[in-house]
Amino acid sequence: MTVTIENGQLIAKIAEKGAELQSLKSRSENLEFIWQADPEYWGKHAPILFPIVGALKEGRYTYEGQEYQLSRHGFARDMEFTVTHQTEDSVTMLLVADDRTRAVYPFEFELSVHYELAGEGLQVRYEVNNPSQREMLFSIGGHPAFNVPLSPELSFEDYYLTFSPMKSRIELPLAGDLINISQRTLGATNTNLRLTHDQFSKDALIYETKGLTSITIASEKSPHSVSVAFNNMPYVGIWTPYPKEAPFLCIEPWAGVADTVDATGELSEKLGIQRLAPGKKYQTKYAIIVK
Repeated sequence: MTVTIENGQLIAKIAEKGAELQSLKSRSENLEFIWQADPEYWGKHAPILFPIVGALKEGRYTYEGQEYQLSRHGFARDMEFTVTHQTEDSVTMLLVADDRTRAVYPFEFELSVHYELAGEGLQVRYEVNNPSQREMLFSIGGHPAFNVPLSPELSFEDYYLTFSPMKSRIELPLAGDLINISQRTLGATNTNLRLTHDQFSKDALIYETKGLTSITIASEKSPHSVSVAFNNMPYVGIWTPYPKEAPFLCIEPWAGVADTVDATGELSEKLGIQRLAPGKKYQTKYAIIVK
């Protein structure tokens, strides 16, 4: 089932499966900003990554002496959420632990995802509640994919990325699907980055992000742009499949990241892992702003 929310400027559609944003359109021009999941390139729109982000080394991890297997980006994107609250311009969806999740992830949790339209933007808020009596370890992140080009007469290469604040950031290179932390460099995010498909020949571009950060997809040849803004997300991934020349780009704010090539497999030692005390809640959010 899909839920529709709207205001004077935008219409958004969110699926109960995965609480996944499937559409974000402007009312004035009926312009679609979200990638429409053509399976020839990538059959997703904007999956939620939980309880891990990225891949685990050898697809497994260890917690309290027991080994578990968990696929890339976790299970939330493939599970049915329940609508707990809805208004004309907002919706909240909930996923709770069950026997299926406990088999691969031994924690109790309540994951609430809130979407709300405000002017020319959509705010996406994640709330993780730990209802148990022990510490919870997790990661969470967004994976929204945007149509590039936004204007059909243009090409992918007509667009560029703008980072705000415009400063260099630490870039974490991938070796396969794992982070090669020893090869981290200073990424050139202090200038506009012209988009080419070849930039993604080694998979995603991954940067450390501290404080308020905004990344914009824009073109000198079009009035339309899309920005992703966030504050409490220490990493961001930027991705499009390669060598396919797909007409979309993902900007992915993350509170977590893939395993490193030298990861021990112990969940408590995982790079970027979040820790949540018993009975506590964790919140983070990002916004999509369109023009």
